[in-house]
Amino acid sequence: MQAGEAIGEECEGPLHNLAGKLVFPEGPRWHSGRLWFSDMEDMRVRSVGPGGDVRDELVLDDYPSGLGWLPDGTLLVVSVKRRQVLALANGEVRVHADLARHALSYANDMVVDSKGRAYVGSMGFDIWADPEFKPGNICRVDPDGSVRVVADRLAFPNGSVIMPDGRTLIVAESLGGKLTAFSIAEDGSLGEARTWAEMEGETPDGICLDAAGGIWVASAIPGRVLRYEAGGRVTHHVRLPEGRSAFAVALGGVDGRDLFLAMSSVHGDTREARLSNRPGSIMVARAPYPGAQSE
Repeated sequence: MQAGEAIGEECEGPLHNLAGKLVFPEGPRWHSGRLWFSDMEDMRVRSVGPGGDVRDELVLDDYPSGLGWLPDGTLLVVSVKRRQVLALANGEVRVHADLARHALSYANDMVVDSKGRAYVGSMGFDIWADPEFKPGNICRVDPDGSVRVVADRLAFPNGSVIMPDGRTLIVAESLGGKLTAFSIAEDGSLGEARTWAEMEGETPDGICLDAAGGIWVASAIPGRVLRYEAGGRVTHHVRLPEGRSAFAVALGGVDGRDLFLAMSSVHGDTREARLSNRPGSIMVARAPYPGAQSE
C-alpha cells in the first residue's frame, strides 16, 4: 500500500467541521448526546454537541487521554504522565487508580467494559524524550481501583475497543502496524494475543467499532482513516484535507453513523506551536454503519 492511495470505498459526502480552535484532540467517545474528547496538549477534557457548542468538562495539570464511564455514570480519565486513572463525579475529581507500579512508561488510551473494568494501555517508553523503543503493556483497573497487568510485550498499545458481547478486546499496536485481539475471561483476564488485522505501512492510533463488526482506524502516519474487517481487508476510507491527520475516531450522532475524526496538524510540529496555532478540530464524515452497541 502506498501513502495517499485510496483504499476501499470512499465515505459518502464531504467532511464538515464540528469544532475548531482545539490543540490536539484525542480519545473521542459519544456519550449522552455529546462527543466527549481529551484535548490532550491543552490539558482539558471537553465535549461538543451536535450544534458545535464546545464546553470544558475538566481542566487538568497533566495530559488527559483515554475516556470511559463506570456503570453509575462516573467519568474515568487517564492522566498520562502521572500514570493515574481519575474519576469525575458530581463535580469532584479523585484518583480512581494509581498505575505507577504497573504501567510501563506513560499511560495512554483506555476502554471501559459494561462491568466497569478499565483496560489501560501504557506506551512503554517516553515518546517525547526517549527515542529508544521499549514494549508497553495493558493494565486492568477493576471497579474498586485495584490494578493488574493483563498483557505485555505490545508495540505501543493505543486505541482499543471491546466487542459487543464483552468477550474480546482489540487494541491498536501503533508501532506494530496491526490490530491485536485478546479473549476476555469471566474474571476480566486476557488470553493470548492474536492478530485481528495486519496494517502494513500504517500507524494505527485511535479506533472504533461499528455494528457490522468493522473497525475504523485513524492511521496517524501516513495520515488516513480506514475501515478494516477481521483478517485485514479494507472496505472504506475517508479522504482527509491535505496536510492534516486524524489521530482518533468515534461513531455516534442521532443515527450512530456520524464518524467523528479527532484531527490536528501533521507530525513535526511542537506542542508550543500547536498551543499558539490551535490547529486541532473535530470533523465529521458519514459512515456506512452505525456504532456498535454493547449487550
